[in-house]
Amino acid sequence: MSPTVTQDHRANGRPREHPSCEEGSPAPAQRTAGAPAPGLGDRGEGPAPSPYGPDPHAVDADVTGAVRAVLGDLLARRLAAAEAVDPLFGEDLAARVARFAENGGKLTRSRFVWWALRACGGSEPPRARAALRVGAALELVQTCALVHDDVMDEAPTRRGRPALHIDVAAQYPEAGRLGEAAAILAGDLALAWADDVVADTELPRETARRVRELWSAMRTEMVAGQYLDVHGEATSARSLLRAIRAARLKSALYSVERPLALGAALADAGPAATRALCSAGRCVGLAFQLRDDLLDAFADPRDTGKPAGGDIRSGKPTYLAAVAQARAEASGDERAQAVLRGTLGRRDASDAEVAAVREVFAATGAKDTVEVKIHRLVAQGLRHLDGAVLEPRALDRLQGLLRSAAGVPATSVVDVLTSGTVTGSPILTAQDPRDER
Repeated sequence: MSPTVTQDHRANGRPREHPSCEEGSPAPAQRTAGAPAPGLGDRGEGPAPSPYGPDPHAVDADVTGAVRAVLGDLLARRLAAAEAVDPLFGEDLAARVARFAENGGKLTRSRFVWWALRACGGSEPPRARAALRVGAALELVQTCALVHDDVMDEAPTRRGRPALHIDVAAQYPEAGRLGEAAAILAGDLALAWADDVVADTELPRETARRVRELWSAMRTEMVAGQYLDVHGEATSARSLLRAIRAARLKSALYSVERPLALGAALADAGPAATRALCSAGRCVGLAFQLRDDLLDAFADPRDTGKPAGGDIRSGKPTYLAAVAQARAEASGDERAQAVLRGTLGRRDASDAEVAAVREVFAATGAKDTVEVKIHRLVAQGLRHLDGAVLEPRALDRLQGLLRSAAGVPATSVVDVLTSGTVTGSPILTAQDPRDER
């Protein structure tokens, strides 16, 4: 760790207590009796082999490849164990979990862990290996979330392939709801494997405590956000405040803030650096979810790997839909209100009806408002990193990753910071004061 970063987090030669990224975090998890001495690797298995070795600089050149190597080794071990329990379980369920986790995805969460670690001065090989393992565990949590999400949304595809529950149903066409049941169990298995990886990553006692505290908070927040999501679908609750709350819990914390906090914890970063990263992650994480909402409504399915308009048909309480509804009501646009009432939440909606909702999103200004809000959030997030004592090269990579995750080019961030506009559009605050709460 660099001397400048060390000064930020040590007093009297001992690490300071890490602040919680958000008030109300669960109590720290306790290390079990007989836990191993500080080190790395699966207990009883030794460190997972990696072509990158212990050199963090080698990982810097290909973080995604490094995480995939660690993930592949972890999955091979767990798949072998599952097949030993029962061959059918191993082939039908465990193998599908492994394929899902290994195939596809941008590993964005894993890269946030890595670059937060490096920005906070984490350069020791044990910390680097731990970050790769935690990154791999996050990919397994993401597997759980997506597999379960596809069941709840009745989504037919994921990443350009049949969703897991559809794939199982096709294998057993006469087996009723086996596909859905298998997907629920597959998601549970992925989450169990993720927890095992974190628990078996050997760390200094205080670092392990902080990582487990963050991990526990992240899992609870993710489930809470998902419940708000499905509850909103079922009740047609589409208020602006509720949409933002669900987006923060379901995606902003889990996708950006918590991964950054985990990287900081693994680096044994101090309070100032941790706060800066968490604040940045909270803003960009929300932008990340708002971008996903826009992509679901407007992007080409060939680019997203899933059908367009899924959120429209499921009636997902997105911020995009909430803004459109609020704007239509405020302006007295009866036609727009009728289109939204008649189509949002209808799984049998035709392509033409979905297209009509898109037109309302655009005509009410909701699409532009969300786009501007994304850029503004990214600019705010990057401002939180100003003045933080972070490693310059790693910070540069981290800033690029934050912009990329939200789909915002660097030039647009500069526009927001200097003039408060995005491609000529003013930042809209006075028209919608509630959305910043």
